[in-house]
Formats: sequence, structure tokens, C-alpha cells
Amino acid sequence: MIITSGIKKYYGETAVVDDVSIELPARGITSIIGPNGAGKSTMLSIVSRLLGMDAGSVTVDGLDVSNTPSDVLARRLSILRQDNHMTARLTVADLVAFGRYPYSKGRLTIEDKAHIDQSIAYLNLDDLRDRFLDELSGGQRQRAFVAMVLCQDTDYVLLDEPLNNLDMKHAMGMMKLMQRACHELGKTVVLVLHDINFASWYSDYIIAMKNGRVIRHGTKNDIITPEALKDIYDMDINVHEIGGHRVSLFYD
Repeated sequence: MIITSGIKKYYGETAVVDDVSIELPARGITSIIGPNGAGKSTMLSIVSRLLGMDAGSVTVDGLDVSNTPSDVLARRLSILRQDNHMTARLTVADLVAFGRYPYSKGRLTIEDKAHIDQSIAYLNLDDLRDRFLDELSGGQRQRAFVAMVLCQDTDYVLLDEPLNNLDMKHAMGMMKLMQRACHELGKTVVLVLHDINFASWYSDYIIAMKNGRVIRHGTKNDIITPEALKDIYDMDINVHEIGGHRVSLFYD
């Protein structure tokens, strides 16, 4: 379980994450939603230690992320950032191999190569493994980065806006893939999403942030309601139920 306790992050005198204490449940998909500037990506970066905090603490299965050795933490938790661009010209297989660095330190073993092959196959990238990243479509490239994260073989997978620049078909495929990873591989996936319908359809748990604070959290049935969504987004949002899932429509 990931637990944050009183974490704060300031830029100047502005608190972008303001006293956030929350438990992120193990297993399944947890989506972090909220308006722009709510502190969602900043909080995810703090949890993964990509960004330092000004106060508070974060633990992952009891390990304090502030003082846990990097190679130990990297075997427990992985993250795919929003700005996942590579300047080097790499093939899909080269990229996915980076996921094994916490184990191999750059010297791939037979076991590492097996993980690479499994991750490429899991993302249906076998036909693309020798293609360069700059030759791929946006959806294919995003799948390659997710394969790299899964190849790291961590219990916790953090994804910062993984649906950015994906069309509806590829976004749906990405969310289904995350569901499979949770159910088949026992992963805990925590992701930042802007589309509340994707959050509603695929999440097991939802955390809503606003002005740097967590203002609501619970199951999707707790959060995807007109009352809760108005509190989060300051606008009226109609909610309908389709096939056991709640979907939202904005209106003036």
C-alpha cells in the first residue's frame, strides 16, 4: 500500500500540494482526477521520488521513499512520466530493456531478456520490436513506453496522463491493458486522468484533487455523482448509468 502523510510542495509561496494524506489501495486501478492545476501530477511525482517534498512523508509497503536506496525502490515502484520523449534513436526492444536496469545495471542476463520478450509480447509489439521509436505512431510509441514500465516488474505502476495524445480507440486499449495487468499480473496501477468517463469505466478507486488538496476519494460510485463532480469541477455535470457504469455529460 502507498501511504502519503501530510505531504506539501510549494512553488514560491503557492502550495501546489497542500497537506495531502491518503492511502492508495493495493491491487487494481486508482485514478487521480481533478481540474488543471489541482496538483495531480505533482503528487504523483512526489510519490515516485521524482520530485522532493517540502513536508510530510510517503511510504510504499512501509518503505520511506525519502531514504530507501534507489535500486530497492525501483524494484517496488515504477513511473511513466507525461513527458516521456527520447532524444536517442532507439528501437522498441532497446527502450523496453531500460526497464531491467534496476536489476541488470546495464548487463542483461538471460532472465532480463526473458522479461523483455514477455513485456513486448504482452503489449503486442512483437512485429515492432526492431522498429525505431520515431517510426511508430503515437499509440504504438505509448505502448512501447508502457512495456518498458511493465518490464521493470514492480508491484506499483504509476502513469502520469497516459492517455494524452491518444485517440479514443487507443485510449480505450490502454485502459483495458492496465486492467489486464492488474488482474493477470497482480499490479497496482495509479494514474492521472483528465477524462472522467475513462476514470469511471475502468477504475476501482478514484481520488479527486482540487487546489492542491484531496477533496474526495472512494469508489467510482462514490465519486461519479452530479454532487461530487460539481464539487470537484465547479460546474453541473449530468451522470447516466450504462451497462452498470456511470458516464457523464457536461452542460451549462
